[in-house]
Amino acid sequence: MSKTPIYQLLKTDMRLDLGQHTFETEEILRFARKFDPQVFHVSEEGAKDSIFGRLCASGWHTGSVWMRHNIDNFESELLRLTNYQGTEPVIGPSPGLRDLRWSAPVYPGDTISFYSTITGKRTSARRPGWGILTVNSYGTNQEGIQVLSMGGAVSIRLD
Repeated sequence: MSKTPIYQLLKTDMRLDLGQHTFETEEILRFARKFDPQVFHVSEEGAKDSIFGRLCASGWHTGSVWMRHNIDNFESELLRLTNYQGTEPVIGPSPGLRDLRWSAPVYPGDTISFYSTITGKRTSARRPGWGILTVNSYGTNQEGIQVLSMGGAVSIRLD
């Protein structure tokens, strides 16, 4: 078992590959009808006359899928990147996001690859025993076009 806490093994510029997701028409429609009922998200016919020219996923949908992959894979990526063999790290809540951007539409059939890069780390001034990792997160489509970007942070226990 490693004696060095995982927090100490983490370095800036480490890239965490969070997985990928293919957006399908019915899934796009279902999400949009419930949460973002703009015409270009809920109607293939109506979307033809929109700025996008065809149906596309809500940015909130894209962000929600990123979150699912982040929850499912962030911790295992930390372990993989550091070769850490100690006790499982404890990941806490995020204090928030900044600069959320949906820079290109996500169309039915697009496969988006999600990843985050560690940009910094510090100990928490308000929560003894906890650190804060800052990250930039992205989604890119199968053509390498960035469709999602945001900055954020996540809490991690120091021991």
